[in-house]
Amino acid sequence: MDFSISEKMQTILEMINEFVDKELIPLETEYLTKDRGSESFEKAIKDKQKMVKQMELWAPNHPEDLGGMGLNNLEHGLVSEALGRCTLGHLAFGCQAPDAGNIEILHKYGTDEQKAEYLAPLVAGDIRSCFSMTEPNMPGSNPVLLETTAVKEGNDYVINGHKWFTSSADGAKFAIVMAETNPEVDSPYLKASMIIVPLDTPGFSLVRNIPVMGHAGGGYFSHGEVTYNSCRVPQSNLLGPEGHGFVIAQDRLGPGRIHHCMRWIGICNRAFEMMCQRAHERMIAPGKNLASKQIIQSWIAECAAAIQGARLMVLHAAWMIDKLGTKEARVEISTIKFTVANTLQKVLDTALQIHGGLGMTDDTILASLWSHERAARIYDGADEVHKVSVAKQVLKRYGYSK
Repeated sequence: MDFSISEKMQTILEMINEFVDKELIPLETEYLTKDRGSESFEKAIKDKQKMVKQMELWAPNHPEDLGGMGLNNLEHGLVSEALGRCTLGHLAFGCQAPDAGNIEILHKYGTDEQKAEYLAPLVAGDIRSCFSMTEPNMPGSNPVLLETTAVKEGNDYVINGHKWFTSSADGAKFAIVMAETNPEVDSPYLKASMIIVPLDTPGFSLVRNIPVMGHAGGGYFSHGEVTYNSCRVPQSNLLGPEGHGFVIAQDRLGPGRIHHCMRWIGICNRAFEMMCQRAHERMIAPGKNLASKQIIQSWIAECAAAIQGARLMVLHAAWMIDKLGTKEARVEISTIKFTVANTLQKVLDTALQIHGGLGMTDDTILASLWSHERAARIYDGADEVHKVSVAKQVLKRYGYSK
């Protein structure tokens, strides 16, 4: 592997880092304890997005023919790391979840009509979307188990079901819904389909924004509980072949985990910078600061090593996806998911500890990051699920077949 970064990418990263420092982190600080679903926040974000477009850095991971930069997974991983230093980074640059994943699905599986109606305005940032798969009574990490159904009636699908953690549903234009369409099929992997549902369709209801760690959220940062009650949409809203919902989901999640993991590395980098600065500035006795203590030095060394190890793992997985495809990188994708999520927890917790009482307040971003990112070990497959998956794949090399 070549670990060098091209001159073009180096310039892009420098521009992004400068923009994040000067334009986004101050905005993040301003809205840290305010409603991020407010009209003033929406306007502020739109203003930053306009600036990003003028810099020709909009939608880094989306194809050039759609108005994006056309970066591959490895390149966008580096961008995602830079943007991850601020909670508004991906949003300001048009590559936030769940829109990013939905764009990938629509680009690969959408019809010309679907692309014109949904994909083009989504890439442009004119509308938002949500992804509706997880259900309250079913395991979110196992998408072959779904209670939501989509039954054919005439030329329509009639959808009934109950979903939650349909993130960003508040204010979205449409959802991509995972529902069982083929219950008679023997294979559990061919029962479900993905269907586009405009959110103004009768029968769709946003029940509430689920409070997470004490914060209800709103708009871009909402986690919606939604219901589909005889929600009728045309069969032409089907994405890809019927019964291929699981296949499409796996296609979506592989590159998505590169983006998430490198975003987490970006968060680690920011927390690491903060802990080092705090250790240097915080005096504990005349002429002595926190950094003079060996226990603090040990923590900093451990975090530095953990971040670097996790970062290289993710870049290697991104390289494998670009060179060999998602299927061939299956073990690496699962491995980075639980490794980086735990690295993130370790670094944030250490940063909080070094900041002491200050770290528990909202005077810094650390408490917000810690509470928001604890979910990293749960969503997109819990740690335990990925560990079992990796172990089974590895053990197959030694004859294990269960």
